[in-house]
Amino acid sequence: MKKLIPILMVLVLAPFGLGADDKEAPKPAQSIPELQQQLEKILKETHTPGMSVAIVHRDGPEWVAALGLMDVAANRAATPQTLFRIGSTSKAFASLSILLLADQGKLSLDDPVHKLAPEVWFDNKWESTDPIRVVNLLEHTTGWDDMHLREYAKDAPDIGLREALDYDHHSRISRWPPNTRMAYCNSGPAVAAYIVEKITGQRFEDFVQQNLFGPIGMKTATYFKPTNGNATTLYHEDGKTPYPYWNIIYRPAGAINASAEDMARYVQFYLNRGSVSGAQVVPSADIDRMESPKSTWAAQQGLKDGYGLSNYWSIEDGFVYHGHNGGVNGGLTNMAYMPDYGVGYFYSINSGNGAAFEKIQKTICAYITRALDKPPVPAMAPLPSDAENYAGWYEPDSERNEFSTFLERLAEISSVKIKDGQLLVSSLGGRNERYIPIAGEQFRHLPTKDAADPVATMELLAPNSEGVFIQTDAETTMKKIPTWFAVLEIAVTAYVILSIVAIVLYAPFWILGGLSKGRRKPSERGMRIWPLIAVLSMFAVIAIVIACSGDLISLLGNRTIWSVAFCAATILFALASIESVWAVWRAPRAFVRPGVRRFSLAVAVALMIATIYFAYWGVIGMRTWA
Repeated sequence: MKKLIPILMVLVLAPFGLGADDKEAPKPAQSIPELQQQLEKILKETHTPGMSVAIVHRDGPEWVAALGLMDVAANRAATPQTLFRIGSTSKAFASLSILLLADQGKLSLDDPVHKLAPEVWFDNKWESTDPIRVVNLLEHTTGWDDMHLREYAKDAPDIGLREALDYDHHSRISRWPPNTRMAYCNSGPAVAAYIVEKITGQRFEDFVQQNLFGPIGMKTATYFKPTNGNATTLYHEDGKTPYPYWNIIYRPAGAINASAEDMARYVQFYLNRGSVSGAQVVPSADIDRMESPKSTWAAQQGLKDGYGLSNYWSIEDGFVYHGHNGGVNGGLTNMAYMPDYGVGYFYSINSGNGAAFEKIQKTICAYITRALDKPPVPAMAPLPSDAENYAGWYEPDSERNEFSTFLERLAEISSVKIKDGQLLVSSLGGRNERYIPIAGEQFRHLPTKDAADPVATMELLAPNSEGVFIQTDAETTMKKIPTWFAVLEIAVTAYVILSIVAIVLYAPFWILGGLSKGRRKPSERGMRIWPLIAVLSMFAVIAIVIACSGDLISLLGNRTIWSVAFCAATILFALASIESVWAVWRAPRAFVRPGVRRFSLAVAVALMIATIYFAYWGVIGMRTWA
């Protein structure tokens, strides 16, 4: 995706898919045997051991299968009964459970969480005017940070929900008023599940088994580690190195194991609007509500695209899907359906290979839509009369992980321009997108390759006391900032980067020069050594993250030699940066060449700027295990 490797890795329960190298749509298969051949080819090319898959219509499944291996070492083939981890696709059962209780009059989506579960800790400084409500837990509009690495790394197979929520609550602090922006947060559905437990007196997993798994026909689905030997092993991207089973601390957020047969019934449940074999498991209105975002600014202004109750919109080759994807260490899943066309799909792979994941998605979507007419594309409308007021510079204002803010706010500083009746958005991180107006303050994305979006995906938000905002997708709300401030940030960032590059380029010449007795300058030694140590410590931080990337949650989420080294390297960077400034300050002018002094002062100031910035965002001395 678009952040540092650690941010990418801890988003394993995230929705909205993963990047792939090849995004070209495949030639649609014309039959199930041909589709199977295409999928088997993808598995082979990407070293993905196996997958489960289901293609489902409203009147029943078209294909339920498993391909490849569930266990590489034992050479065991996957079957339609093999259990795969479905990750965040699990979240919908928390929403369905809450809706069932709401139908019984036992709660409301608008109930404040403090009213229902005052014993669950969270901090919302706007609680008196904008309380966190049940709907915010499920639409990810609490404003909370996502789970911290320590929470991801906690391995407790039998931990109860209350105990899990008490384990580390520091991530549950609202960073902006609830009911405004969407920022994906795994602890929200867990709190909702705890509310289900409190109201029903049942363990959440038992409530789901009795009221959802059973009636839907998901006969083998389970939140716990299967003991019957029918679960797939999950693998690193090499397709050979297995992961240990991950007992997720917040089971309602992403712990379910399910087979292709289970998930085929689950997809059909949505296509039939909550009905199974003629029996209404949940009212059809509940399915409609799941698919309809309500609690962000954009949703309140009428934007339909977005994240509803554990169910989000996605667009693939001009078609609109509903559903949810997810992932755990070594496993990726997608479940999506099109109610208007009466067709949907599920697939899960037993590898963390993002390229395989996206190629499979495009291959399946190409097959199920091969004979379907694309929905009409809204015509271009005149620009809103106030469009010019939104031109300018923006920074992201709805970060999922607080730690990533220091990076995102620099890489994603964006310029918004009005040109030829279109709205152009470009960022330092490489974003370059066009949107055309279609109605009111709504725009649709104008892709360069895929078919045009058939629905609005962007909204110019009404100015409020917090400022001027735009929402460019479900997860991205951007705030307008003064031009001078954006230019200053860009200039300072460029200055720091160029200084770091200069230190690296200068170091070999200084080291080689130091071998000559005539060129040795003891008074200049500290001015040269400390900036180099600072840069090397920064590189050490990056190297540690790369070295841990295969098992980042366990290696950095616990106190290990790697997490301690990460913390120490950030502290060393700060200390070396301070020493760089001190070395310039105390060096006697008479014994330091003017050019060396000017260079050393320039890079020392740059390093101090970086240190202050990192310290402000909590990067310096970060204990990822705490």
